[in-house]
Amino acid sequence: MWRALRQRPGGFKFRRQHPIGPYSLDFACLSARLAIEIDGEVHNRGDQPESDSVRDAHMRGRGFDTIRIPAREVLQSVDMVVIAIVSACRERQRGEIACRIIRTARAMGIRTVAVYSDADATALHVRSADEAVHIGPAPVRESYLLGDRIIAAALQTGAQAIHPGYGFLSENAEFAQAVIDAGLIWVGPNPSSITAMGLKDAAKQLMQDAGVPTTPGYLGADQSPAHLAAQADAIGYPVLIKAVAGGGGKGMRKVDSPADFADALASCQREAASSFGNDHVLLEKWVTNPRHIEVQVFGDTHGNVVHLFERDCSLQRRHQKVIEEAPAPGMDAATREAICQAAVRAAKAVDYVGAGTIEFIADGSEGLRADRIWFMEMNTRLQVEHPVTEEITGVDLVEWQLRVASGEPLPKRQEELSINGHAMEARLYAENPATGFLPSTGRLEHFSIPRSLDPYSYIAPSTGSLETLNYCGYPRIETGVEQGSDISPFYDPMIAKLIWWADSRRDAARGLSNLVRRVEAWPVRTNATFLHALLVDPNFTSGAVHTGLIEQLGEDVVYDLEPPEGLLELVADALVDRSLPTELRGFRLNGVPQLAVRLKDRQNVFNATTGVGRDVVQRLQDADWFSLTPSDGAILAATQGQTWKFEVARTDGAAAGAASDGAILSPMPGRIISVSVAAGDAVVKGQKLLTLEAMKMEHSLIAPFDGTVAELNASEGGQVSEGVLLAKIEKAEG
Repeated sequence: MWRALRQRPGGFKFRRQHPIGPYSLDFACLSARLAIEIDGEVHNRGDQPESDSVRDAHMRGRGFDTIRIPAREVLQSVDMVVIAIVSACRERQRGEIACRIIRTARAMGIRTVAVYSDADATALHVRSADEAVHIGPAPVRESYLLGDRIIAAALQTGAQAIHPGYGFLSENAEFAQAVIDAGLIWVGPNPSSITAMGLKDAAKQLMQDAGVPTTPGYLGADQSPAHLAAQADAIGYPVLIKAVAGGGGKGMRKVDSPADFADALASCQREAASSFGNDHVLLEKWVTNPRHIEVQVFGDTHGNVVHLFERDCSLQRRHQKVIEEAPAPGMDAATREAICQAAVRAAKAVDYVGAGTIEFIADGSEGLRADRIWFMEMNTRLQVEHPVTEEITGVDLVEWQLRVASGEPLPKRQEELSINGHAMEARLYAENPATGFLPSTGRLEHFSIPRSLDPYSYIAPSTGSLETLNYCGYPRIETGVEQGSDISPFYDPMIAKLIWWADSRRDAARGLSNLVRRVEAWPVRTNATFLHALLVDPNFTSGAVHTGLIEQLGEDVVYDLEPPEGLLELVADALVDRSLPTELRGFRLNGVPQLAVRLKDRQNVFNATTGVGRDVVQRLQDADWFSLTPSDGAILAATQGQTWKFEVARTDGAAAGAASDGAILSPMPGRIISVSVAAGDAVVKGQKLLTLEAMKMEHSLIAPFDGTVAELNASEGGQVSEGVLLAKIEKAEG
């Protein structure tokens, strides 16, 4: 066991017979604050269980969780035990942005101070930090983007350094300089490097001057709509409009024809001004069959720069990354060497210190080739997708950030870094793919992501026989929310990052797809079903990824999952027969009299039959994982990343029905920034009616069919709440 743990599985360092207070632990992972006890049969006898409970309570008081593993399991399979231990370590690492930083800081013995807004008073990061300071109301412009309040909080609490997280403040040179001027340590690159790379047009010019190939486009200062339109004509459509400041897919639009340019430009400029305070844009040629490849770089104050290999972030929607992986599929050694060394040269050109990402766009029409990969931009921060790099290299990049900021040299030289296995990350968002990926807000009344996956039995399509999948690798879950948390309309709707590491890409995809399908969330909707569909799609599993794949797949991956027949029957039985046990997971029926039942979920009604035979239930269990959970007289049912809350539908007609056809409701709280129609106007299916701004993004509401605007209750600049009737379209006759 000790020999296996000394190999640092998953990048974790373990200690043997480590003392904590009056106790000595069999094994311990200090970075994950995890105690590992290997118990013999004696731990099941006499007063030993009570003694173990007292010991575990003491460990919790010291910030350690304890896992107890029977000695017989170690004797049966050391490898499986090690995988279980690594999974537990990963689970102790839950957290997003502030939570992620707090975890590493605590492992290094560093106290942390969190800042929070009105919307985050009870958030996980506030409760996880050693101290917390309130900095303002919910809107980011009045709290998180006010650097002076964050500096004041640091000085007030006696903090020595500020880590800006991964958000846009981390790329604000003025804020970085203000932190330094206040006598605090800035955990990030030099302000001059941020300035050099923070504006995409200036960064591209710098790379061109350094001989780094860049995509054809326009970087000029003339931002007049007429001039930009003329430049787009000269480049040739399709073109990409991109905000010169910021990132995260905001302020970016693909334009296919001159007729669409003016509207797309105005939308980009509004979104860029709202998110970054800068409405300047650049233009780029839209690359055929594009692949988004980025390289993680790291520099220190001693002149050292290394790369930690590449990530493939090609699976995108609206320029927002959806699934990331490392290493990139189809990347040969020669191309990897060329792109990674180019990234190192780019970092050295700006005297880069800390964690950064050099992003490239590749023409993948003939595979990945060094002469068909161009510099796109540099992000002077740690990216959201950094966990996949940590998984394949075995390093903690936040720890590197803190050590470099303290003046230490890089912990490893380039020759000491290597790729081990394959990792994938899926971004779980509070959004509804079936309604154009509109964000879903509200309280997570039910929220569950499995910490591990048991062996899974399924019917193999190729043979028709029952096979068992034993998962290879382990999950890593990073989140800043938990059951009971509120998904606010003020911030990004990402709920969690779900990561899976395995020895091979195939096993990483299989593991992550089955982790995603087990996500349970209600009433907030998520994109879990969408993620699962992507992960099992043949185009993805074969490695044939590109930035337009999601749009190409369309309804094959974007759909509203209907509850399977067998699941409805199980729910009907559970709701009708109150004598059934409360633990329903994996429940099998014995033939009982059949009864027709109408089940309601939200505004949808389904017909089901109780007393179905064992064959229906068996087919459901063989075909897919599912869970049933009692909830206040109803049943929460989940499968394939979708969750429903079923209750017996009333038959007296008292229940409210769905909005009538043509009713355009506000999908979330937000601000109306434009109204494109007037009452009485004729509209066609798909025509934009109005634009709603929420969660720092613009969301267009469109006509569901050809017709006439019969009612309009929206005005530019107006604030609306969720569910408000904004417009009503009367369907055209014929």
